[in-house]
Amino acid sequence: MAVLVTGGAGYIGSVCVELLLSGGEDVVVLDDLSRGHRAAVSPKAKFVEGDLRRPEDLERAFASGPVDCVMHFAAHSQVPESMRDPALYFGDNVGGGVTLLEGMRRHGVRLFLFSSTAAVYGSPRSVPIREDDPTHPTNPYGESKLMLETVLAWYARLHGFRHVCLRYFNAAGATAERGEDHVPETHLIPIVLEAASGRREQVEVFGDDYETGDGTCVRDYIHVADLAEAHRLALGALRQGGTGVYNLGNGSGFSVRQVMDAARAVTGREIKARVGP
Repeated sequence: MAVLVTGGAGYIGSVCVELLLSGGEDVVVLDDLSRGHRAAVSPKAKFVEGDLRRPEDLERAFASGPVDCVMHFAAHSQVPESMRDPALYFGDNVGGGVTLLEGMRRHGVRLFLFSSTAAVYGSPRSVPIREDDPTHPTNPYGESKLMLETVLAWYARLHGFRHVCLRYFNAAGATAERGEDHVPETHLIPIVLEAASGRREQVEVFGDDYETGDGTCVRDYIHVADLAEAHRLALGALRQGGTGVYNLGNGSGFSVRQVMDAARAVTGREIKARVGP
């Protein structure tokens, strides 16, 4: 049996595919390449170029199986973009997710591993965030992920689906073969490295008056290889009857200035920054 990985040509998805293959799994990747990269997909995986919103593309993906579980990464994930174009996020992240679930139902696949987001919590009431803390998204991106989690709960109740949802904030790092390649780049660490290498003039720092040690925003980063391992473990638990919602993180955040200082120490390059609102 194979794992169908939607969005498997993207950053986190491609690293998860790499790990699954190394563990002996058969993998089918479905990706429309709108934001992923064909070169990021291991040649050991079966690749289907297609849109999960199109039932005929889903049919081609499931026909490449047989599939026993879906690992779902395919989604738009930029908060500012979601504020500018909420229809894109609700249409693709929620509508596409429902179309995928219906495709699974047609093919008798009932195991769903969802790469969700900690953005479902909105502004947390306490840190660290607990899985049972209230969910109050503050943008359409977080709302779209939470809506699909709600849909999953109903599919579990009405159609016998079993699912695990993994919530996390910022993926970082790379494996020996795969890493970040976004256009445009919006993630802090690659932006800082671009500035250190001279490919970017400066780093835009959005605010220096946070209630943190150096005034800049603190984020929780988790290495993409650790994220992939968490997804692999969740897949094993799911196959053995497990379900649930789990937060993923390293337990200690790093500020924007700390990331810049670390890059400066490693590269020996000065990194220019401009502080804005």
